[in-house]
Amino acid sequence: MSEKLSHYDESGQAHMVDVSAKPETRREAVAVAFVELSEAVLAALPQNPKGDPLEVARFAGIQAAKRTSELIPMCHPLALSFVDVQATVVAGGVAIEATAATVSGTGVEMEAMVAASIAALTVYDMTKALDKGIRIREVVLVSKSGGKSGEYRRQPSK
Repeated sequence: MSEKLSHYDESGQAHMVDVSAKPETRREAVAVAFVELSEAVLAALPQNPKGDPLEVARFAGIQAAKRTSELIPMCHPLALSFVDVQATVVAGGVAIEATAATVSGTGVEMEAMVAASIAALTVYDMTKALDKGIRIREVVLVSKSGGKSGEYRRQPSK
């Protein structure tokens, strides 16, 4: 764990980190989100008049990953090698998993997190007519690989 926040200079001003000296390596990150839905909303998913909410959410997540640097001020624009978003109906809601990869001098954790978040928000948007009480929860980084900090894998919650 770093002893200081990397996006601040010595005077305390926020800045974009200079990654120009970092080697370009393959980097990958996986993030997840969960959209808690009532049984009635889960039953209505296939009949949504706006289209298949899970497919629309997948596309939204992929598009969002590609635009992360436009949303998060200090993120570097990245040439993504791969983005995948899966939205799966499970007990109690929709589980979303987003994977982003690049060959770059900086990681793709934010791209994976943004993809999972926007996919979850899209499920909400596509189903909110049925229930305004939908909850989005547990948007977390599951793993990352590559780069100076190496491997990270989230420990399971107890």
